[in-house]
Amino acid sequence: MDYVVVGAGPAGVIAAETLRRADPSGAVTLIGDEPAAPYSRMAIPYLLAGDIEPAGTHLRHGTGHYRAHGIKVVKGRRVTRVAAKSRVLTLDDGAKVKYDKLLVATGSRPVRPPIKGIDLPGIESCWTLADAAAIARKAKPRSRVVLMGAGFIGCIILEALAARKVDLTVVEMADRMVARMMDRQGGDMIKRWCEGRGVKVLTSTRVEAIEKTKTGFRLAIGRRAALEADLVVCATGVAPNVEFLKGSGVETEFGILVDHGLRTSVPDIFAAGDVAQGPELITGKPEVHAIQPTASEHGRVAALNMAGVPSHYRGSLSMNVLNTLGLISSSFGHWQGLPGGEIAEASDPDHFCYLRLCFKDDRVVGALALGLTQHVGVIRGLVQTGLPLGPWKKALQRDPHQVMNAYLDLTKAVP
Repeated sequence: MDYVVVGAGPAGVIAAETLRRADPSGAVTLIGDEPAAPYSRMAIPYLLAGDIEPAGTHLRHGTGHYRAHGIKVVKGRRVTRVAAKSRVLTLDDGAKVKYDKLLVATGSRPVRPPIKGIDLPGIESCWTLADAAAIARKAKPRSRVVLMGAGFIGCIILEALAARKVDLTVVEMADRMVARMMDRQGGDMIKRWCEGRGVKVLTSTRVEAIEKTKTGFRLAIGRRAALEADLVVCATGVAPNVEFLKGSGVETEFGILVDHGLRTSVPDIFAAGDVAQGPELITGKPEVHAIQPTASEHGRVAALNMAGVPSHYRGSLSMNVLNTLGLISSSFGHWQGLPGGEIAEASDPDHFCYLRLCFKDDRVVGALALGLTQHVGVIRGLVQTGLPLGPWKKALQRDPHQVMNAYLDLTKAVP
């Protein structure tokens, strides 16, 4: 059996290793489009901050790991076409690769807004090791840096840039920071926290154009005075890498549509990780959850099914935990709430503490927390397990801080 995994991130690496264990006699090939050894993008900010060396980003350490596990790694090659009927991949150098079972784990790529000048040389993303190296060369202490985007990825980059002691300005189109994981109250707290630590944050602000100057860049931002920068870092979103599947028959929406076995619409082609749009845990609707825990479990489940070992993926859960200059924020599940549900909140803005629980019937279906690290594990447990709350629902509505007592009491009765 010839197994081919396209994409050398966490989903791809875990899938390749799982395939080797599940089918010791099969051939396993892992194809990545970067020249580096398989690595974790989540480690790039730590590299940029100077906390780790490039080797610290690698998913597996030690020389010969993949060879020792019988995994052929093809680096620096991109798949440009999938011929599903003949089961042949075409690479960007024209080479052909045959497969019996294929896993697409190609992840996402950065996307930039349609702004004049956005593609000028020197405007950087922070997505690859090469990107991090380019930013590190320019982000010197006291250099003027504009970070476009204050979403989850943007705020991780913010942390790394602040560690380099730059003069940092963040520009965000939304009315708050991390708008996809925090409501207005939580996002505003994070903004105040950052501003109190010397980072300038402009929300509800759109960059209208960028031009090159003798010393760097000038960013037009509407009625406000233009921003001058030595370096511009763009973190304005990502999109799944699905274009090469055109003509393959693989059905896509935002990502690649998959079922509970990570199977696509084409026999013997599977998808995992940030590129896969599969069932969500609570509603069952197809969603893309671009987080490493989901990617890792996707890779494992997909590989088992590829190898003929039936495995069921329950569904993904939106989970985000963020450290922004020392302030920990987290969100789980449907933190905005579901139709017909109820919400309970407890807030202490002066101390940057906030807790929000969202209920549907007798369960917690979503939550967010700020400055309350002791609650993170139990909140995730309540949302992920869907435990019936019974009398604890009214107690949590009165005081959301009772989540620890509720979880301990409810799990005590679970066999």
